[in-house]
Amino acid sequence: MREKGYGMAAGDIETFQRDGIWFNRIEGESRTLGASFLTEAEAIKVGRGAAVARQVTHTVRTEEGPSPDSGVYAVHPRDLIG
Repeated sequence: MREKGYGMAAGDIETFQRDGIWFNRIEGESRTLGASFLTEAEAIKVGRGAAVARQVTHTVRTEEGPSPDSGVYAVHPRDLIG
């Protein structure tokens, strides 16, 4: 589940589209994280996994900026570690 209204912090993971190809990157860095993806779903799966592993927030954006349903996941990975 995603929730709207949160900004990103340096180190958070962002999934985004550029010229029809999907990527992940660490917020604050210009280079992408790992491989590119042909589908949004594949990129989100990998981006979400990276966010959980790093205990940071994951955000999905389109090439033009935030998508109408973009935002962070409602359950923050830091909250999963108890």
